[in-house]
Amino acid sequence: MIGLYARVSTEEQAKKGFSLKDQIAKCREKAKTNDVIEYVDEGISGEFLDRPALSMLRQDVQEGLIKKVICLDPDRLSRKLMNQLILSDEIEKRAVLIFVNGEYQKTPEGMLFYQMRGAIAEFEKAKINERMSGGRRRKAREGKVVKDPNIYGYSYDKENARLIINEKEAEVVKIVFDLFTKPNHLVKGINGIAHYLTDRKIPTKRGVGVWHRQVVRQMLMNEVYTGHFYHNRWNTEGMLGNKHKPKEERVPMTERPRDEWIEIECPVIINEEIFSQAQKLLKESRRRWTKNSKHSYLLSGLLRCGKCGNTLTGRRSKNWGKAVFEYTDRKNYAGAKHQGCGLKLNANKLDEKVWKKVRDWLHNSDEILAVGIESNSENSFEETEVVRIENELTTIFNGRKRLLSLFAEGIDLSEEDIRDSFKELKEKETYLRSQLTQLKEILANKENKIHSQQLIKEAATFYLDKGEDELSFEDKQQLIRHVVREIRVTDLQLDIFTF
Repeated sequence: MIGLYARVSTEEQAKKGFSLKDQIAKCREKAKTNDVIEYVDEGISGEFLDRPALSMLRQDVQEGLIKKVICLDPDRLSRKLMNQLILSDEIEKRAVLIFVNGEYQKTPEGMLFYQMRGAIAEFEKAKINERMSGGRRRKAREGKVVKDPNIYGYSYDKENARLIINEKEAEVVKIVFDLFTKPNHLVKGINGIAHYLTDRKIPTKRGVGVWHRQVVRQMLMNEVYTGHFYHNRWNTEGMLGNKHKPKEERVPMTERPRDEWIEIECPVIINEEIFSQAQKLLKESRRRWTKNSKHSYLLSGLLRCGKCGNTLTGRRSKNWGKAVFEYTDRKNYAGAKHQGCGLKLNANKLDEKVWKKVRDWLHNSDEILAVGIESNSENSFEETEVVRIENELTTIFNGRKRLLSLFAEGIDLSEEDIRDSFKELKEKETYLRSQLTQLKEILANKENKIHSQQLIKEAATFYLDKGEDELSFEDKQQLIRHVVREIRVTDLQLDIFTF
């Protein structure tokens, strides 16, 4: 029996039948008989040995079912020379191997020619990959989205190579961010949002009816919603073959250095402030949304000891036979890095103290917001300094280039003069960058302050609309978590940190 092997590389080629029928037709012509079995791999790269049809052919050759193997060209067997040699040696132990394009003989000359063709095929594959990657990067630099990234909230305009807002999906994106960042009594954490979307039969991007927490989490972390879409961010080289490799040999996806990313403009769905708030909440989400215990604690996930740094958790203890609820930093479980300093605080008293502080903020949100806006308008000095320093850094960069040019042109400058000038510029650059970092931190803190006050304003609207008498335990807990990032406590002091 004769086995005919054919392969095409991509799914697109497989769907269009590109060269596949021609390969089989030419192999049949070479066989000169209809007593053949066809082994066809559609849409699978020749870089890997683990291919369904090829594996079946190898098995049939091993079992003696196939006595002759016909293939169009060595690069159909594999694009890698080493794999070509492995396959040809394996097949020829039990069968005859014939290529349509060129006779293959087991002579020194024949083997040399075969190996040269394999090396050229491998080189050609590498060059094709390089040209394709370079072409995609060039298009990205022109502001084009190279292919459909399948991001929920957007549709892909193939004709203009850009992302456009999918209004129906974009509304869902806004709902997800609102549910996660604003006080509400509808959901609790990321799991709650996933259940909320599933219960309302809102389909995912793939049309599936069930939302998983990881999908919601990825949506909340996706910077593209703020208008920042990046090409060339992830290095996926070698990942194509992961499905053909054992788990321990799979190639992981890695993030490229930031300066290699190519930013492409896209429509904004979520503003920067809401997205920033979501990122802060995500960092705390594991602490904030722990499993429910028998008794709920108002400040669960927010407390930290000011002395030892351990988080405080709620527990029920007994005092003279009477049940008492308290917060403690003591960690008794095995594997705890720090056992804690033994701080214990009455839960009811601490809850009341924190709630009173938050309630005062909610009642005076207009005044707090007005102060924040006024202070935010005083950024002119820092902003002016940032611009000045950035201009100076540009001047230093150009100065270095000018020095190198003068040295290359043979201008009468000694190496020592060049070295001293470079050292002076470097020291000035280091100082300026230090100043720039401090100024940007000041500006960021002021922006965070005004945003924190706006969060208090949002919480106040929710609080006042409902009325304090109507607030449930869960409502109070939501309000506190909306404005408070962390509470550090000692026996004598209470520090509340807002977002």
